Amino acid sequence: MTNDYLESVKKLFEYYKMLGDKTFPQVQDDKLFWQYNEDSNSIATIVKHLWGNMLSRWTDFLTTDGEKETRDRDAEFENDIKSREELLDKWNEGWNCLFNSINSLKTEDLEKIVYIRNQGHTVTEAINRQLAHYAYHIGQIVFLGKMLAENGWTSLSIPKGKSKKYNQDKFSKPQERGHFTDEFLNDKKE
Repeated sequence: MTNDYLESVKKLFEYYKMLGDKTFPQVQDDKLFWQYNEDSNSIATIVKHLWGNMLSRWTDFLTTDGEKETRDRDAEFENDIKSREELLDKWNEGWNCLFNSINSLKTEDLEKIVYIRNQGHTVTEAINRQLAHYAYHIGQIVFLGKMLAENGWTSLSIPKGKSKKYNQDKFSKPQERGHFTDEFLNDKKE
């Protein structure tokens, strides 16, 4: 189970990264910085927050508290990214930090205790915590992207009205063991 767990969470993180990767090109540059109001976040602000969180949580993951003293969480919510390139640089830097850390983990690490804001978590609990947090924010990115896409939205999952055909295709093949993310990661590659 533990070997499957690490592979499973890697695939889930890859899936959520893919959702963002496929959202950004569908949104014009200026719309990446759009905020509904002062209390809401733009796509760029959400990316900046994820970047800050990822660098804090995943740097020296097994040896230092996940809330680094160098992190300025409040500044993550300032809508001050200036370009698509800067947004993508932060997005990729955060994910690279996460994947470098996850890829270095071994099965025996899963029960070790790590700290986030001085609260102990098993490595498994800390990973699950971050997975849920990132899924929440990436859902916001996709939701904003769908609203802001001016040239129509290309679905990142099963398009509306296509469930029956999708299921027919899936059930026309022999049963196989897989992970739900496999179908989307493989089907959505360019």
